[in-house]
Amino acid sequence: MPKLTRSSLISSIPTPFQSHSATRTGSRISAGTRTSRPSLVMPGSATPFQDESIISTDGDNTPAISTASSSALQPNLAQASRNLSKLVLEKNMRSNGFSSAPSATYTNIESAPSLAHTKHYCDITGLPAPYTDPKTRLRYHDKEVFGLIRTLGQGVAEQYLETRGAHTVLK
Repeated sequence: MPKLTRSSLISSIPTPFQSHSATRTGSRISAGTRTSRPSLVMPGSATPFQDESIISTDGDNTPAISTASSSALQPNLAQASRNLSKLVLEKNMRSNGFSSAPSATYTNIESAPSLAHTKHYCDITGLPAPYTDPKTRLRYHDKEVFGLIRTLGQGVAEQYLETRGAHTVLK
């Protein structure tokens, strides 16, 4: 088995086409109308995934000898094999579960705050609290809990607020 060296590997890679340029556009004839679109190959670029709406399998990219000027145009086998290998690579990637579109594998922790109203819970019982005591700012569920709040000592209401995280100390 011959030994593979870096230079032999590099020499086996086909060189880019000299006739392509960044401003060249390709033409496509369909139903008697001629439309123009940008070329698929840019000089120096070699990306396997491109926009699928541009790639077609109807023979536009297949090199062929025209009957009018067969001596002027020679088939470009490197271009044909490159297009074929690109199609095979994309088919294999799709069958293995890979796609050209990015897939989200994480959730964003820096999302915007929710616009929904926050639910308030009773500081004493933990039940939903539709009411707030204006004197102590404690939330309560019903009139029985309100009576209990009014009988609390001096610093007990502040301790409940502190556990909720709503305790403010004025200096």
